[in-house]
Amino acid sequence: MEKTSKVITIGTVGYGYGAFLHVNGYLNAGGIPIRLKTVCARNGEKAEAFRAKYGYEQICTSYEELVADPEIDLIDLSVPPRLHIPYCIMALEAGKSIICEKPVTGYFGDGSDNIGRTVSKAEMWESMDKELRKLKEAIDKSSGHFFYAEDFVYATPVQKAAEILRAKKSKIMFMNGIESIIGSTSAAASEWKNFGGGTMMRNGIHILSTMMYLKQVEAEARGEKIRVKSVMAEMGQISKVPLGEGERQYAQAHPNDVEDCANVILTWSDGSMCNVIGTDSVIGGSANHVTVACNDMKFQLNITQNDMLKVYCSDDNGLDNVYWGELNPRKLGWNNVFVSDEVIRGYTGEMKSFLEAMAYGARTETSFDLAYDIIRVVYAAFRSAEEGRRIELN
Repeated sequence: MEKTSKVITIGTVGYGYGAFLHVNGYLNAGGIPIRLKTVCARNGEKAEAFRAKYGYEQICTSYEELVADPEIDLIDLSVPPRLHIPYCIMALEAGKSIICEKPVTGYFGDGSDNIGRTVSKAEMWESMDKELRKLKEAIDKSSGHFFYAEDFVYATPVQKAAEILRAKKSKIMFMNGIESIIGSTSAAASEWKNFGGGTMMRNGIHILSTMMYLKQVEAEARGEKIRVKSVMAEMGQISKVPLGEGERQYAQAHPNDVEDCANVILTWSDGSMCNVIGTDSVIGGSANHVTVACNDMKFQLNITQNDMLKVYCSDDNGLDNVYWGELNPRKLGWNNVFVSDEVIRGYTGEMKSFLEAMAYGARTETSFDLAYDIIRVVYAAFRSAEEGRRIELN
């Protein structure tokens, strides 16, 4: 590819964990000139701290101001999912390219409490689908790009598995995966109105996306059309299992009207199957593992934790500011410490892919269609768990 002489000017919305991972991805992507211009957030003090740490030029507290800036080429959203579609549409209508974090959207209602208990999942899907169609219309009309940020698709083990699948043209027969953590980095995670669901929307969706992407790779390599045929799910709140006095000292999940454990089974149109588990209530730090069984080989993808660096600590004195791992607050005993997290979990790969799409017109691995199919399956799983039956997908 020919090198571009244009500098891509970036505005980041938010200053939290997602923004931290994304900016580290930019800074490690290399090869394409970028300009980190603006951090946009309502909390000016925290936005300024983020700006100073990563070298942005300025802050602003108004999204409208960011969108109106003629120098901004690419807007990177690290905001709650309920803001994804309105913020994306506003940017696309202004001709800006936009990075939308996973999930692309969800059902959030009117801001009322307990909608996870009071609104049917079938009704949620109908409402959400209308919003997704509005986004698709804005994408089709815009001169800007829509980029879907599902980092696991770009995780180094997943991309290597995809390379092998393309070369071997193997048939995936079965997949099994889990993402487990204890609690959430966000206090808002306990309410459906904020995230459009619980652990399946925030955690299990990573594993589901990995599997759906690999089936997409398989289908393209073999010249086949493969879709999700049906979904079955069971979900609940295991953090509310009765425990005695002193037995809840490690629990960090506090779900209200969302699930903290999800078990989802997918059947594909070619007869293959997969199983996805997501939970907020398992100690031991972040765990993201996928097994892929093919007709002629088998993959075991250990995205996190992996064993590239094992560290034993007698105490954790002096380690407060050392990036150790996600949601693993103590650093005692043996730990698999995160190494080059922004690369292994895919943040560098996805940011590099998005920049290359803007600079050279290169194809990305995560289209709107993939984002749409993923959220469609997630809400089919919610409906299956609520209605106690298999959901058939057209």
